[in-house]
Amino acid sequence: MLDMKKRHFWISVLACCLLIFSLFAAWMYRVCGTAMCKGEESVYVYLDEDDDIDSVYAKVEKTGKVADIDNFKQVAEWTKYVESVKTGRYDLGRGLSNWEVVRNLRNGIQTPVMLTIPQVWTLESLAAKLSRKLMTDSASLAKTFADSTLHEKYGVKPETMICLFMPNTYEVYWTITPEKLVERMHREYQQFWNEERVAKAKAKGLTPHEIITIASIVDKETMKQEENPIVAGLYLNRLKKGMKLQACPTVKFALKEFGLRRILNHHLQVESPYNTYKYAGLPPGPICLPSMNSIEAVLNATDHDYLYMCAKEDFSGTHNFASTGAEHEANARKYQRALNERGIKK
Repeated sequence: MLDMKKRHFWISVLACCLLIFSLFAAWMYRVCGTAMCKGEESVYVYLDEDDDIDSVYAKVEKTGKVADIDNFKQVAEWTKYVESVKTGRYDLGRGLSNWEVVRNLRNGIQTPVMLTIPQVWTLESLAAKLSRKLMTDSASLAKTFADSTLHEKYGVKPETMICLFMPNTYEVYWTITPEKLVERMHREYQQFWNEERVAKAKAKGLTPHEIITIASIVDKETMKQEENPIVAGLYLNRLKKGMKLQACPTVKFALKEFGLRRILNHHLQVESPYNTYKYAGLPPGPICLPSMNSIEAVLNATDHDYLYMCAKEDFSGTHNFASTGAEHEANARKYQRALNERGIKK
């Protein structure tokens, strides 16, 4: 009889323990194992160098997507995340649990950003646009781009620094430093300029930087990619003959008036090594960050005898090409007449 009572007692104790354990496990799962955010989409939080645990809580709650902020805080305290806040861009969503999110936050496991190198006129504009996708600011980027020690390290000049930035989309961390970004861009530049492309440039008597400089002019001369190899061939022809390039986009760059629609005679008088109406040969460096298509167009330029081009009078973005000055003058008159008819003065 006594043994039976003991047995019932221990069975009851075991049952209570199992119940308590089950309740505890259920509570732990609710706190740690359930999805932190509502829905399956990504929810990003950006933590910078000034953030502490209180600002982390505030930023997380501000997303408006967190299922239960108290559960998140509880896990953060258990794991001592409160003592090790790290900078970065973190995804709280996609069904990740509180435990998984806090683990990523605590270990600095960021979600990369897709950084697109935009086609811009200047390094200053590039710094401004890239800073919108990164933790660093535009001033820090611009200062790094102008750093003479980096110029020497990567074999560029201030005028050709922009050549390192191959226009593409790259996966980087939001916290990448300006110096590391330039290092990454140099690796991408070297990867693009493989033996085949370097050989094509050399066959034209040009360096990669010179190819990119011509490509930048081509890029701003035509809106139609199918014209790029023709325009590239035209400028290569003028270079071979020792003619001034007389490229209107170089005048816009020299004036820093990038929105000019009509280049007048007084514009052509601007004193600048970038003014290809005044000076023969190539400008000191690219006038913009050209597209990959334009770079390839220069490397694989069309073989023809064109020396002149003029925008078509129908404003289609295409051009009339000519081999002689007389043909070009006729094309130019048609375009000037169209500008006057539309009242376009500048």
